[in-house]
Amino acid sequence: MKRELLIGPGVRGWGPRRWFAATVGAVASAAMIGIPTGIIETPYYHRMTPVLWWNYPVWGATALLSGLLLATYVNQPSPIQTQQKKAITGGLLSFFAVGCPICNKLVVVAIGMSGALTYFAPIQPILAVLSVTLLAEALRRRLRTEASCPVAAGTPAG
Repeated sequence: MKRELLIGPGVRGWGPRRWFAATVGAVASAAMIGIPTGIIETPYYHRMTPVLWWNYPVWGATALLSGLLLATYVNQPSPIQTQQKKAITGGLLSFFAVGCPICNKLVVVAIGMSGALTYFAPIQPILAVLSVTLLAEALRRRLRTEASCPVAAGTPAG
């Protein structure tokens, strides 16, 4: 019971519409991160460095958390506290974390190709942890706020 007070009832009460949104959101997130970073191979883009083992779980966790977070915005009876900044920041950090360090034009322009391999590549795991943490915290807060501020379906907001 105490755990429910801390994070709310969570996803147990979700209907099919929310689960559909979570699934579509997770798949879309996986594609939006996986294709441009080269985790998903395509004939249009070739990654210059190999995909590392930890890129896959970070990519999967990001897609899952992003899909669940998106679903918290579906079918809401009233506006609740948003966590959009955390979600956007977490998604962007994940993109940089799993991406090829020398394929990222912004990084290469800022610190050069050797700088990308020497300085940026070693901090990518830190970015990965930060991104997943931000997404998890945003989801936790959305679920907790949703449970603590229930509003009847016909009640006007504000």
